[in-house]
Amino acid sequence: MSKLYEHEPHVHTPHNVNAVHQQEHAQGGVNVRIAVFITKIVSRMETAYVFTVLAFVGLLGLLGWLNPFTFLLATWISQQFLQLVFLPILSVGQAVLGRKQELLAEEQYQTTMKTYHDTEQLIRHLEAQDEELLKQTALLVKLAEGHADADTLVEMHTKLDALHERMRNHRIVKKASTVNAPAA
Repeated sequence: MSKLYEHEPHVHTPHNVNAVHQQEHAQGGVNVRIAVFITKIVSRMETAYVFTVLAFVGLLGLLGWLNPFTFLLATWISQQFLQLVFLPILSVGQAVLGRKQELLAEEQYQTTMKTYHDTEQLIRHLEAQDEELLKQTALLVKLAEGHADADTLVEMHTKLDALHERMRNHRIVKKASTVNAPAA
């Protein structure tokens, strides 16, 4: 007996995103590790408090309450060192850390598409089974017509009509859901 349906597999092998990201991170070298380390340190509230204190030191120096050297040092640290040095370091760190989110998004998309494809395959398989069942039911009805009384035939036709109606409704719902499905 031949198969009713031939499955078409969707090619996607799930990946451990954490392992992929760690491997990319390790291949980045010392500069990447330093950038990620500094990005993690700077993105903490403690660092925000230190920067706030530095800003107030600069304000007190501007108002003349501290000696000019302290004011110039606070200004240099905040305007030159922090901004000019931290900007590229933080950009690299954010790019490396953001890469994991890109990997996660791609993996989730691929997994969703595989699930969608597999669901479509299941629906097609069920439709093929439905068609075969209808053929076999029709054959049974023809066989029974020759050997059954009128009441039995009416009952069988009623059940067959109900089955046909349910299948029609299923196909209408399936077609509506296919219209709203995501594109591959």
